[in-house]
Amino acid sequence: MHLIVAITGASGVIYGVRTVKALKELGASIELIISRNGEAVLKEELGLKREDLLPYCSRLYSADDMLSPLSSGSYKTDGMIVVPCSSKTLACIANGISENLVSRAAEVTLKQKRKLVLVVREAPLNSIHLENMLKVSQAGAIILPACPAFYHKPKTIEEMVDFIVGKILDVLGIEHQLFKRWGA
Repeated sequence: MHLIVAITGASGVIYGVRTVKALKELGASIELIISRNGEAVLKEELGLKREDLLPYCSRLYSADDMLSPLSSGSYKTDGMIVVPCSSKTLACIANGISENLVSRAAEVTLKQKRKLVLVVREAPLNSIHLENMLKVSQAGAIILPACPAFYHKPKTIEEMVDFIVGKILDVLGIEHQLFKRWGA
C-alpha cells in the first residue's frame, strides 16, 4: 500500500507518529508531510523533530513543497490520512483552498476518488467545524474523530492511541492486531 500521511498542528501528534510507525511495520510505503504547526506540536508534545520520522517513511516533504509529485493527480497513491487534522486544515480542504501541500494533496486525493481519512482532533466542535466536516464527507472523505473507545479496557495511553490507529487502518482495509475487537 502506498499512502500519504500528513501531520498538522492539532494536539494529538502521537496519533500521527503511531500511524506512520504502524504502517511501516505493516509494509506500507509512506510519503509524509508535516505542516509547520505540526512540527511545532511534534516538538512540544513528543520532543521530536521532523527528521526523527525519516526512518518510517519513504519520503518526507515540506508543507511548502507545492512542486512535489503529491500535488498531481497523475501521481498514484492508494489514499491519504491527515492525522491529526487541525480545524484550519479541515477548513482548507472543505473549501478547496490549496494553501500548502497538505491541503493540495487532500484535494487531489478527493478529485481522484481515492480514500481520504481526516482524524479531526478538536473539542468542542462549533457549527463551522461541523459544516466543514459535512462538506468533506459529502465530497468523499472519511471523518474519523480521535475518540477512543473503552470496551477493550485500555490500560495505557498507547492502547488508547492504538485503538484510533486501528480504526484508521480498518477504513483503509488494512489488517492489523492493534486492539481487541468487540466480542473477540
